[in-house]
This record gives sequence, structure tokens and C-alpha cells, in this order.
Amino acid sequence: MNQLEDLSDEEILNRVIAGEKFYYEGIIRKYNPYLYKVGRTYNYSHEDTQDLMQDTFVDAYKNLSNFEKRSSFKTWIVRIMLNNCYHKSRKSSFIKETNQDLEENAKPMFSQSENNTDKIIHQHELKHVIEDALSRIPEKYRMVFSLREMNGFNVAETAKLLHITKGNVKVRLNRSKAILRNEIEKNYTLEELFDFNLIYCDAIVKNVMKRIKVLYNERNNQ
Repeated sequence: MNQLEDLSDEEILNRVIAGEKFYYEGIIRKYNPYLYKVGRTYNYSHEDTQDLMQDTFVDAYKNLSNFEKRSSFKTWIVRIMLNNCYHKSRKSSFIKETNQDLEENAKPMFSQSENNTDKIIHQHELKHVIEDALSRIPEKYRMVFSLREMNGFNVAETAKLLHITKGNVKVRLNRSKAILRNEIEKNYTLEELFDFNLIYCDAIVKNVMKRIKVLYNERNNQ
């Protein structure tokens, strides 16, 4: 894995396109957290988000030859995730789950650096307040907040991903922050929201790489 961490996205993608599909694991591990935050911000459950992430990584793999590098790979793959989230939300059969429906061990967890029972209890209670507050923000504000503050996209990148103006990005971000500021900014950094727990990362990698192996074999057998 250290070998993959030392390579740039371009180097990894060039090797994958050349047939060394193993290197795609580096892409999955790097962008797991970003895609997870997008799915959860769309108000999908943990399980639905994981499914969307796997579909997105597979979709990206199948279309690597179409990646024209006019934007960063991060922007490109997040756009695929956004499209997948949107299309899933349009299906009439999809039923959004409430926070109460999620299993406790499937929810994003705040990091706990101190063995302090009172603090752990406080974090446990506060995360529900934060997730609930974010889920109640209108989607157009919630998505801007996620892309800018949780996924690190700049104003121009966010505007391009959401097909809105830079001015709209700034206005929506300010409005979303106004709603969340009291609950979040007092004690926690914004990056702590919806962290993708590493215990889920290996499963995503395994499932995506299995699907990619099938695609790779199908291509070679044609």
C-alpha cells in the first residue's frame, strides 16, 4: 500500500489503463471518504451510500479512457457520485431512511482521542444533533456545504459540480453555515462530520476490485 501512496493520481491511472488493475485500489482508498460524505449528505443510509460508492468506482473504472483531465480526478469522480445519487433519488422505489432506522454501528463516528467517559457520551449525543441539523437543511444548501467544507472543493469547482454560479455557491454556503454554526463550530471541526470509518474501507476495496476483475476478464476474452 505504501507504494500506491507514493504515486500521483495520474501515475496510478496510467498504470490501470495499461492493464495493471491492482493499482486502482489506491484510487478507491484515497477517494472513499469523499464519496461517503457526498452520499451521506444526500441523506442516504450508510448501506445505500456504500452501494453508490461501489457503483461510482466501477463506473469511473469503465470510463477511464473518457477522463479528459480538464478537471482533477477528484472532481470527476465526485461528479459521477453526484449523478448516481441523483438518479437513485429519482427512482420511485427508493425510500429514504431516517436516522432512527440506522444501526448504531453503521453510523459515522467522531474520533475519540481521549479515554474520557463524559466526553464520549457528549460526542455520542452531539453527533445526533449535528446529523439531524444537517439533514434538515434544504438539499441545495446541504450539498454546497458538503462539497466546500467537508470535501475541500473550492468555489469554482463546487459551482461546476452543481451547475450553479460562483455567487450562488457563496450565498448557499453562508446560509448553510448560519443554520449549523451553533451546533457545530462551538466544539468540533467541520471535517469531523460523516467521517468514513476505516473499518468499512477494506470491504469497499474488496467488492470494487472483485467487480473490476470481472470487467477486466470480460474485455480480454472478447
